[in-house]
Amino acid sequence: MGKVISIANQKGGVGKTTSSINLAASLAAIEHPTLLIDIDPQNNSTSGLGIESKSVSSSIYEVLVGGVDAKDAVLNTDLPFLDLIPSHINLVGAEIEMIDRPKRERILTEALAELRDRYDFIIIDCPPSLGLLTINSLTASDSVLIPVQCEYFALEGLGQLLNTIKIVRQHLNKELEIEGVLLTMYDMRTRLSSQVAEEVKRYFGDKVFESIIARNVRLAESPSFGKPALLYDSTSNGAQNYLALAREIIIRNKKLFRNSPVFEQN
Repeated sequence: MGKVISIANQKGGVGKTTSSINLAASLAAIEHPTLLIDIDPQNNSTSGLGIESKSVSSSIYEVLVGGVDAKDAVLNTDLPFLDLIPSHINLVGAEIEMIDRPKRERILTEALAELRDRYDFIIIDCPPSLGLLTINSLTASDSVLIPVQCEYFALEGLGQLLNTIKIVRQHLNKELEIEGVLLTMYDMRTRLSSQVAEEVKRYFGDKVFESIIARNVRLAESPSFGKPALLYDSTSNGAQNYLALAREIIIRNKKLFRNSPVFEQN
């Protein structure tokens, strides 16, 4: 059964969608069947993989609200081991449409039941809020990855996210863990980045990934070409940073993925 990881932070501009796209692509590049679910109404993960949301017949919106089977919303991408369930602008109103549904917090959990055996990893790109869509994602997940940008006020608002994770654990998903905290937008030229990194490590300890995502022009450019950094420029620092993160996650989950090519390389 595959591992489901939500990538969440209600603060915008922290590299959440960039991390979703590029972590999923990196896991796929290591030949782990991976599904990326774009549950953010802004549908940036969808467009970042070169898919026009208006052209798809079924999206995560139809899965959550229209009763469409999740497997019927899955699309192939340019990477052989990477699939996508796209988002759609209609998702903006999904929380209102879901509010009176029975077990409304578990709609995504039930929808993914038929897909978990097909993939080693399911990555969920959450919206920048702590509403019903994010609650559904956390309830359906085994763990949550928290991106934190190496800028001023990096830890601002994280207490609210951690409290939400605690509430989900208590009432909806007692198995939910923090997969790790990912430092993003690191600029080695500035003292600020290193200070923020030290502060985050003091706060989260060994939950902070060793892999750090540096500021990188190629990484920033790739979404406009509808490609993950690995397909846009595989030699770029951004692409290599996310490959390192993917390997670190596989190693952290070695009990689940002992036959990974990562271990064969060692």
